[in-house]
Amino acid sequence: MNTAKNLLFVALALPLSLIAQDRYGTRNGHIAFFSETSMENIEGNNHKVSSVWDATSGAIQFAVLIKAFEFEKALMQEHFNENYMESNTFPKAEFKGKVTGITADQLKKPGTYEVAVEGDLTIHGVTKPVKTKGTMVVAADGTVKASCDFNVKPEDHGIKVPGMVRQNIAEQILVKVRMDYARL
Repeated sequence: MNTAKNLLFVALALPLSLIAQDRYGTRNGHIAFFSETSMENIEGNNHKVSSVWDATSGAIQFAVLIKAFEFEKALMQEHFNENYMESNTFPKAEFKGKVTGITADQLKKPGTYEVAVEGDLTIHGVTKPVKTKGTMVVAADGTVKASCDFNVKPEDHGIKVPGMVRQNIAEQILVKVRMDYARL
């Protein structure tokens, strides 16, 4: 009887363990943005990005605390949080989408894979579609380094830039995403 129970448990638990092997995550991903103008360059870095990626379905999700972005100048950080991002009202940004171009089977061997990323980006309470190309590098130890770049227009997300500082902020902000995923 115990043998039958043990076999039943193994039969039920095995699919769960296989599913878990195809899920990757991080809590210390890196997202940076860069605004370049002739008047001033502005760069923000956030090393506390949480992300989960299901390699079987391709589903990917990010959560980014706005106040975790750091700047070279404290005044830039203050203006970013209070005047532009209104981080007390909109404390996080999110991305929910899908990665295509890599399969769970390809994760079993080291290599570099060009991928496509498509989904919905919510910043400042406004959701907009994003579509970009990226790269996933599978290491021998099974970890995955993912990266992609894309542009965001602040106005598309309801972020108001006052006329007197408009020349200090680029019309399109370059966003760089770098994740080091490990199996969950």
